[in-house]
Amino acid sequence: MSKRVVILGAGESGTGAAILAKAKGFDVFVSDYGAIKEQYKAELQQHQISFEENRHTYDAILNASLIIKSPGIAEKVEIIKKARAAGIEIVDELEFAYRYIPGKVIAITGTNGKTTTTLLTYHLLQSAGWKVALAGNVGESLARKVATERHDWYVVEISSFQLDGTKTFRPAIGILLNITPDHLDRYEYQMQNYINSKFRLVQSMQSIDHFIYYSDDAVVSNEVKQNSMTS
Repeated sequence: MSKRVVILGAGESGTGAAILAKAKGFDVFVSDYGAIKEQYKAELQQHQISFEENRHTYDAILNASLIIKSPGIAEKVEIIKKARAAGIEIVDELEFAYRYIPGKVIAITGTNGKTTTTLLTYHLLQSAGWKVALAGNVGESLARKVATERHDWYVVEISSFQLDGTKTFRPAIGILLNITPDHLDRYEYQMQNYINSKFRLVQSMQSIDHFIYYSDDAVVSNEVKQNSMTS
C-alpha cells in the first residue's frame, strides 16, 4: 500500500507538493479550508488527485503518514494541533521538495529585497549557460519545479514562514539580506523568534556550503557573532 500524504492548502505551494507527491507514487489527498482556485482544481483533476475544499475532514487527514502544509498555515490552527498530537510528521512544501531535488539550491531570504536579489541571481546563472529554475515566493513552487524538470541550480526565494517548516533543507548557497521587524504576530511578538526563523536557513548547512550575509545589518551581524558563524 502506498504511503498516504495529505496536503493542507491548495494554492501554488500545495498543488505543487501534490503533483510531486503523486509523481513519487504516494497516495495523495489535498484539503483546503477555503475555496480552491479553478486553475488548481483543474490541475489536481488532471493528475487524478483527490481533494476537498471549504472544509477539513479530520478522518481523511489524520490517517496520513505525512502532512505537507502550506506556509501560511500557522501552528496554532486546530488541524495542525491534532496532527501533532497524533504523532504525524508535518513539513512544508519547501522541505518536501528538497528531499527529491536533483540539483543544488541557492536560497535567498531576508525581510526586504528578496525578489530583486532572486531574479538577478537567476538571470546571471541563466546568462552563464546553466540550466536553472526560479522557484519559491517568486515564480512557481519548488515542488512543481522538481516534479516537472531537472535543473543544475534552483534559485529559491524563501520567506520565514517557509523556513519554519524545514528540517533537512540545505542550500549549497544561503543568502540572508537583512532582518527588520515583520510578521511578529506569527512569532508571538518576539523579535528573537523571527530572527531564529530566518536563521533556520543555515541549520543544515555544512562546511562545504556558503553562507552569504549583509554584515552592515546590525541584527544579522549580531546574530552571526553570537552563534560563532564568522569562522
